[in-house]
Parts: sequence; structure tokens; C-alpha cells
Amino acid sequence: MKFNTKALLGAAAIALIAGSASAADLACLITKNNTNPFFVMMKKGAEKAAADAGMDFQAYAGEKDGDAAPQITAIENCVAAGAKGILITPSNDSVGPALKDARAAGILVIALDTPLADAEAQDMTFATDNFQAGLLIGQWAAATMGDKAASAKIAMLDINKDNISVDVQRDTGFLKGFGIEVPDLTVMGSEKDPRVIGHESSDANPEGGLRAMETLLAKDPDINVVYTINEPAAEGAFQALKNAGKEGQAIIVSVDGGCPGVASVKSGVIGATSQQYPLLMASKGIEAIVAFAKDGTKPTASEGLTFFNTGVNLVTDKPAAGVESIDSTKGTELCWG
Repeated sequence: MKFNTKALLGAAAIALIAGSASAADLACLITKNNTNPFFVMMKKGAEKAAADAGMDFQAYAGEKDGDAAPQITAIENCVAAGAKGILITPSNDSVGPALKDARAAGILVIALDTPLADAEAQDMTFATDNFQAGLLIGQWAAATMGDKAASAKIAMLDINKDNISVDVQRDTGFLKGFGIEVPDLTVMGSEKDPRVIGHESSDANPEGGLRAMETLLAKDPDINVVYTINEPAAEGAFQALKNAGKEGQAIIVSVDGGCPGVASVKSGVIGATSQQYPLLMASKGIEAIVAFAKDGTKPTASEGLTFFNTGVNLVTDKPAAGVESIDSTKGTELCWG
């Protein structure tokens, strides 16, 4: 799926929803944290779309990925405020009961980026196909290594050990793309392939990425492939490799496609990244809340599904045979943050 996501928040797109909501109608956005450029851009996109549609807007965030308690408090605050809709990137499935309570109170619940395991906890999800995002970087890494892939030494830098859907899907997608058998696609670490040196938690930030990579290098100093849950974790992983004098030893792959991440592709720090589109997630979410506030209409995807795929592109300046990609110049045109 290739499109200019920046154009999707232009006047034409906003005109479709503007004027449909009362000034008293409230939309809430709850993200995993307020520091990751992905969530920062999502907030900007949602805030702008809400303002253009005449909706009140409130934004909340946890302290870090996996931090559910502040999100549960935020959900309760949005219910108490009479919000028409809640957009949330859930930290983990423990927010599910609070979201089900919100739905029972007549609030539209939209998951962004990270679907919840309990289908009753959300009305719709607008997100990247995270398994496909992982698959693409796995296929690219295997094709780039060629015959050496058979003896690869792979570091897996996940978010944490909670088996959050986005974490599981990117992780297992990468492994499948690399050609590694994954017996259970619902959890991380079910593979038995000796090429996987280990899984470590990065908390999806640079400090965690540094710590996780140091741990894995201590386990095997010859790691030559590094999978990272996102580009902030990749930043930390590269710093650990550099500190150890091994920055030229490993290829790093990631997911997000923010402007800093695409710049890292251009500089060679990241070999390839799967680019996703938070502005589209945010705008589609606000559009759904506006429609619901107007006449109670709930969103549906094609064939009545409750998952809307907002698209993904592999960004690399070293294209691999058989793996469709765009270069960093095109990735810069489409990036965010």
C-alpha cells in the first residue's frame, strides 16, 4: 500500500468530517508514552483532526511501553468527562476491562497501532499489519545476508516480556521472514533455532536498546543481525555496538519509519525499516468518533472486519531481490516526527 499520508490530513480529508460534531463532543487519545516520536506525531494528528472537526480533545499517556496503570486512570477520566470516543494505543491487555466498561457506557473505543486480544475491548482497530511489517524486514535481512543467513547470529530486541500484540507480531513476523520456524505465533520465544541468540526487553527506547544489546553481546560477541521493535531501540542497539567497536559487524532492522529512523537508513545505521503511518491512524480514528457522535454510526472495515490496515512500506537504500521496497528519499517524503 503506497500513498502520501501527509496529504491525508489536508483540507480535502478534513472537509469530510468538519462540522459534523458539536463543540461539546469530546475525543480522548491515550498513548503508551509521550516521548516516542510515533506517539508524539499521533497526538499532533489527532489533535489537529479533532480541532478541524470542531471536537474537544484531551490527550493522556503512560510513562513507558507496558505501563498500563496511567492508561486505566485516563480511560476512567474520559468516561467521567462524557467522551464520545477513546483512541488508545494499549500498553497491554490489562486495560481491556476498563475499555469494556467504557463501551458499556456508550463510548466508541478505537485501538490504534496495537489491537487488544479481547475483541470486546474495542470497536475497531486502525493499525499497521505488524506481522507484515516484521515479515518485510526479516525477508530483507535474509536476502541481504544470502548464504550467510544459514549461520546468522540474531539478537531480538523486543518491548518487554508481556507478549503485547504489536511486540509478538513484529517479532514473529521477522523470524518467519528470515526463514526461522516459529511453532507458536501467539508468543515470543517459541522458536528453537540456534541462530537466535536471545530475546531481551528494550522498553522500546534508546536506553533500553543499549542495555538489551549489551546483554546479548555479552552472551555472543559475534551477533551479526539485530532485530529491534522500533527505531528508538535501534538507536540504543547501534550505540552498544559502537561502544564495543562492532558497529560494522551487524545489520540492524527495525519498524516505524519516522523521519529520524529514515535518516538512520540513509546514514547506514539502520539497514531497513518498515514504515507505518500514525497520521492516518489518528485521522481515521477521529473521523470514526465524529461519525459516531453525529448519528451513532460505528466504523467497519471491508467485509465487516474490525481491523483497518493503514499500510506499510519497507524503506532501504540497499534493495534486496524479491522484497518490494522504497528508498530513503521516498521514505523521507512519507515520514513523520
